[in-house]
Amino acid sequence: MNIYEYPESQKLFTRAAKVIPGGIYGHFSPAPCVPVNAYPFFGSKAKGSHFWDVDGNEFIDYMCAYGPMILGYANPVVDEAYQAQMKLADSNTIASPKMVELAEFMVDLIPIADWAFFAKNGADVTNYAVMIARAATGRKKIIAIKGGYHGTSPWMQAAGHHGLIEDDHTNVIRIGWNDYAALEKVVDQYDGQIAGFIATPYHHPVFADNEMPAEGYWQKVQALLNKKGIVFIIDDVRCGFRLHMGGSNEHFGFKPDLIAFCKAIGNGYPVSSLVGTGALKSAAAKVFHTGSYWYSAGPMAAALACLKELKRINAPEVLRAYGTTLNEGIIRIAKSYGFTLKVTGDPGMAYYRLTGDETLMLQQDWCGECTRRGAYFTSHHNWFVSTAHTKEDLQRTWDICDDAFKAVQQKWNAGA
Repeated sequence: MNIYEYPESQKLFTRAAKVIPGGIYGHFSPAPCVPVNAYPFFGSKAKGSHFWDVDGNEFIDYMCAYGPMILGYANPVVDEAYQAQMKLADSNTIASPKMVELAEFMVDLIPIADWAFFAKNGADVTNYAVMIARAATGRKKIIAIKGGYHGTSPWMQAAGHHGLIEDDHTNVIRIGWNDYAALEKVVDQYDGQIAGFIATPYHHPVFADNEMPAEGYWQKVQALLNKKGIVFIIDDVRCGFRLHMGGSNEHFGFKPDLIAFCKAIGNGYPVSSLVGTGALKSAAAKVFHTGSYWYSAGPMAAALACLKELKRINAPEVLRAYGTTLNEGIIRIAKSYGFTLKVTGDPGMAYYRLTGDETLMLQQDWCGECTRRGAYFTSHHNWFVSTAHTKEDLQRTWDICDDAFKAVQQKWNAGA
């Protein structure tokens, strides 16, 4: 099997490091991609479930641009809608009718939604959600989950990150996932001071197994928050429209007050949304939150087309079926080489870990070997599948996994 090399990618990174902080910043940074020589850093094109790097290597993509590519790259339905709108107008001095059409569609689609608001990034709408919670309640404090990720605003980031100060976390209280007793304790301790509770629909941290909600967890949380007048915020930026078209909360059977969407909503076009209940509409209208390109009509047209297509094909079921089959095959192949692969989270966006090695070096090595053979895997983050992944992709992926497990087995047996 051909083993990829990345000379052009490495040259570009050397150039980038001279003029861009870190060379490549944020979640695309090479830092967590270990071993570093197993990964490309720059791509040249993408189509369907595949992308090509600047060295001409082709990859079956299991990160989907870290989530946005739910229908696959260059989806004709979404791209045509975007291009048609761009011929008319994109950023304009006044708002586009597409904003109204998209809001109407989302209100009809999502059971808890009585209104919708649009921005560009997930952090735009998680920040807006917290501002609404504070405006609606007149309170300051926010409860969040340890290890939860809601963007890069100072209040969202873990203490110790560069550029943060102690005051950034003064009004943020973090508790453990699935720990209802801890939530009860905090709510009692700060009675009348808590504006909102924010969490993802299930726990999907990096470098760690994903965890589903315990039986009855969300129902108890909802009842407590409603009783205490605390705004219930779900960050569906990563999971949104992958678990359920009505919001991931529908998959788990509970009703938040606000839901933040991004990533998959526009199949790669820059748009995010916050939807909420009628009870919070007045508070939302009073909070000033805006951006230079938040009214761009092109991405809104893309989002409308994307959501309609996802609904038409019942995308959550398509993703779950492909992911389940993919996972079962890889687990079986791992076992044949004496490895145990633990798969957690939803099958369509699962986290993978080879057990028996707390350093994660074994996992890193295997993911790197798969990537060098043409299946782009990361070891630190949950993967994603798209509706564009095919049966041919499945078989090719399993073949790559088999060869990679063979290489890793030989290396580790030799004491690497």
